[in-house]
Amino acid sequence: MSKQSTIFVCRNCGNESSKWFGKCPVCNEWNTCYEEKLNTKLNNKSVQKNEIAPIALNNVKSQDIIRTCTGFEELDRVLGGGLVKGSLTLLRRRTRNSENLP
Repeated sequence: MSKQSTIFVCRNCGNESSKWFGKCPVCNEWNTCYEEKLNTKLNNKSVQKNEIAPIALNNVKSQDIIRTCTGFEELDRVLGGGLVKGSLTLLRRRTRNSENLP
């Protein structure tokens, strides 16, 4: 079974997009976009789904992670003991107008 899809390509730089564009976002040239049709074969047998079995919570192995205290007791508590090196923690500054926001 094959599926036909469309891509849009810039004649100037070759940038490809799934949507038409009047001005190329890469080379900033106008009216260089043309439509190209692609045939892709779909084969259900070739697509393999990696099924992951659930693990009981008491079977999860804990890891010893070094945490760095921030000096803010409440923040350290929320982070599970402090910041972890190499991790990403998003913080939002609370302002007067944000008190009513979720």
